[in-house]
Amino acid sequence: MLDVTPLVTAVDHLVDRLRAAPQSRLQRGAAAEGLALARELAARAQRIEFPDREPSPMPDAGMFAVADQVAVAGHDLAEALRNASAGELAEAVTLVEEAARRM
Repeated sequence: MLDVTPLVTAVDHLVDRLRAAPQSRLQRGAAAEGLALARELAARAQRIEFPDREPSPMPDAGMFAVADQVAVAGHDLAEALRNASAGELAEAVTLVEEAARRM
């Protein structure tokens, strides 16, 4: 079983930053970037868990909910990756870290 701690740590760090971000920063793009990340993480988790199904898109719940959406999608992906390859885990961590840099 794969240790998914690096992904959970990266997600939690980004979620903390989003929750602490002022409204102006969220409006300038951090919320949109967070939503795009949450959608990608959720789609990856769904493709692992349900490979024969098209992933359902994550809805836009508003800029004040985006941190929670990233948290849920990131933790879901971490659980799905427990039985995946180390490469898939590293790719997911990189995805989160790059999104954090863009924010």
